[in-house]
Amino acid sequence: MSRRALGTLRIIGGEWRSRLIEFDADAGVRPTPDRVRQTLFDWLSPLIAGATCLDLFAGSGALGFEALSRGAARTSFIEQGTQQAAGLRAAALKLAAGDRAEIVPGDGLSWLRNTASRYDVVFLDPPYGAGLLAPALAALPRVLKGMHRVYLEWPQGQPPELPPGYSLLKEKNAGQVSYGLAVFNAAAAGT
Repeated sequence: MSRRALGTLRIIGGEWRSRLIEFDADAGVRPTPDRVRQTLFDWLSPLIAGATCLDLFAGSGALGFEALSRGAARTSFIEQGTQQAAGLRAAALKLAAGDRAEIVPGDGLSWLRNTASRYDVVFLDPPYGAGLLAPALAALPRVLKGMHRVYLEWPQGQPPELPPGYSLLKEKNAGQVSYGLAVFNAAAAGT
């Protein structure tokens, strides 16, 4: 079995299955592994067709492009890193994603507080140790549609503390990565 070159990832399902896209590996970007993406999209299969998705802290864009490949109507990719945002634009062009892929360079938390957009599925995988998961979860409810799902990823053994109103529907480990699918319930949060 041949290994992919460092800085490339493979779309694993849907319209763009087996297509390779590049990302800035030198910047420490760590795409969600193939087997984790497969499990995640198995979980999301009843919801992904026609969904509006948000890939906050997009990095390589692995999750957002996988969603588009599997029939999501639109994905907003928010990425602060200049090289990563350029890589996302190049990948969207290569895949001919057109206006289904919105690439927004800038700070994810600022964008989250100011956008008027609403989403069915949110991919929330900030850089480990950056302290971004908790503030992103706190700001997220205002952009969630009614039947939403929120994907979370964290280092194994370091589960995130979920703010009131969030609950994990599914959770799994793969190597050094733990991940889960959550929902937010405003009534449970007391809002």
